[in-house]
Amino acid sequence: MMSENNKNVDKLAEEITLQSRGQGKLRQFILWMGALIIGAILGWQNIPAMNELFNFIAAVFTRLFQFIAIPTVSLAVITTLSALGAKKDTGRIFGHALVYTLLTTICAAAVGLGLYLYIAPNNLPLDIIGAGAAAVPEKLGTVTYYDHFLSVIPNNILQPYLQGNVLSVMLISASVGLAFAFMPKTEGREAVLKVLFGLQELLFTLIKALLYVLPIGILAFAAQLSAQIEAGVIVGALGKYTAVVIGGNLIQFFVIIPLFLLFRGLNPLDVFRKMSPAVAVALFTKSSAATLPVTLASAESNLKAHPAVARFVLPICTTINMNGCAAFILVTSLFVMQNAGIELTMGTMIAWLFIAVLAAVGNAGVPMGCYFLTLSLMSSIGAPIGLLGIILPIYTIIDMIETAENVWSDAAVCAMVDHDLEGTLGDNDGESPSFQGA
Repeated sequence: MMSENNKNVDKLAEEITLQSRGQGKLRQFILWMGALIIGAILGWQNIPAMNELFNFIAAVFTRLFQFIAIPTVSLAVITTLSALGAKKDTGRIFGHALVYTLLTTICAAAVGLGLYLYIAPNNLPLDIIGAGAAAVPEKLGTVTYYDHFLSVIPNNILQPYLQGNVLSVMLISASVGLAFAFMPKTEGREAVLKVLFGLQELLFTLIKALLYVLPIGILAFAAQLSAQIEAGVIVGALGKYTAVVIGGNLIQFFVIIPLFLLFRGLNPLDVFRKMSPAVAVALFTKSSAATLPVTLASAESNLKAHPAVARFVLPICTTINMNGCAAFILVTSLFVMQNAGIELTMGTMIAWLFIAVLAAVGNAGVPMGCYFLTLSLMSSIGAPIGLLGIILPIYTIIDMIETAENVWSDAAVCAMVDHDLEGTLGDNDGESPSFQGA
């Protein structure tokens, strides 16, 4: 019976992977890598007219990213939190899942911070960041923490959106989402939610269109980066930055998450072996949502998790349990702020650790959500967001590792919740969220 279950899960994993490739994910990855290589070669030629064209294209894509980021993040947070109201009957399961999600996500960000302090990436050359650094408010270094927190509290619902103040936007969005979650289930509520979900689908369509032409942007950013290399300074700085991000992901994957499982009395190797089809699919598809059917099948058939746990915890974790995203947001934000000349005190870095965790939890599976969130956060404080263009080609590679890490963390949270509640749940699975269309 166990062998038959394993065959079914492996078959489903193969189908999801092939379907993802059929939808163009493999073709997209090849295009992105090709654009990265070609852009680097063209930029290395250092032809002034061509460099000017690439700078223009890079500026266009940066503006498009800014245009789409704030509304996408806001709607993602609102729609994610609004769904919690329907899950009140499974409060115990949600409580355990939320605790483990926050703990693993905080640890992922903390590991990233520790590596950042240890490796200490260099600054990029001043001629690259000068224009962006000039946009940083001069009084930023003298603003007190009281002033900073006060600036997050909005006194106008439109102003944060118009100014791109992402922290205020997230505060508004979280308040609205929680209000939807706990307000009476009236026709008016459902009508407004339908409009919001419709707007979210519209924005996702715009993002897909942007991703479709993104190879042009990657080519331009890669050419811009290649043309600006001076005596290996950029390569060294970006190399250390990349080492921090990928190194943090690997430590979280192979050390931190297994330690969580060990502390809860579970065998990490056994859990990983049973959930490995989902982790493998995540690596190739770069999508936690696309991997969800395989994750659910692996949890129920291989891990033998209680269906009430697996069918509730895994869809929720797919949207809020973003270990890799939290580390990326924190490390990238620190790197950009450092290059902007913003003083990074320990208090500032710890504050940004929790900002990164909250931002990652609110990511809600948005395509390139980590990138958009980081761009929004940096834009809101006036940091040089042009650096995000330099990081973009690297992000296309990091995304694969982060997705696999997120799914592995989802599986670990599910295993721990199932272990905690073993023997306390009834045989009636009740209503389970639909995941086939995720």
